[in-house]
Amino acid sequence: MKITTKNSVIVFTALFACAPVVLSVISCGNLDVVARDSERSFDNLLAALPPHKLDGIDGKGWALDAPDRAASFEILFEGKAPSDFSLALKIDAKPFLDAGWDTGKLNGWDFADGKLTYRLNFDKNTPSVSASPLEAYKHILKNYRSIVGYHAALDHYGINLGDGNLLEWAKDMSINDKDIVFVLNPEPFIAAGVDPSRIEGWSFAKVTVDDENGKPVQVDKILKPFDLNGNIK
Repeated sequence: MKITTKNSVIVFTALFACAPVVLSVISCGNLDVVARDSERSFDNLLAALPPHKLDGIDGKGWALDAPDRAASFEILFEGKAPSDFSLALKIDAKPFLDAGWDTGKLNGWDFADGKLTYRLNFDKNTPSVSASPLEAYKHILKNYRSIVGYHAALDHYGINLGDGNLLEWAKDMSINDKDIVFVLNPEPFIAAGVDPSRIEGWSFAKVTVDDENGKPVQVDKILKPFDLNGNIK
């Protein structure tokens, strides 16, 4: 199985895998439990944040928009090539421009039409373009299990798109005030001149993860969390 971004092959050994530096305290023997329960919770997320269909230049599929419309998670079943299947984080570029981003220096992200896009492309097992978002998630669990994980510190499940960029959602939205979180790796943005503390609508914070020895450590992340009960009417 090969999973690629635009420029490289991703090896998921840092986050959401049964390998060093994971966001989880769950062992490999329990991965099926995470898969089954994350499917349930993802279905709950879809009910709280209904996705909308995509049919444009980037491809056909579905998108989950943040309540403030400044970020979205996309599932594309048919892209510029007929066999494409990809996931993407798409965010409004203006807050990053206002925080100092030099557009010529950001690697790993595409910039077009006022949006920044980080994409994870898959090389096989394309689902039907008529698949629902939940069926697409089941497809990911079946064929690309290593990118789905559990973040114990926040009681979240999540999809890792690579290079520290993730979509996370609450295991139980009834008791969690961070029902969905868009998570970005700050390092490429800092290298491109962005002051992460000045990105309007995003927070720059420490997040607790487990190191290679299973001990909790803190890493920097750029975050956009939402309590859907408070933002979705």
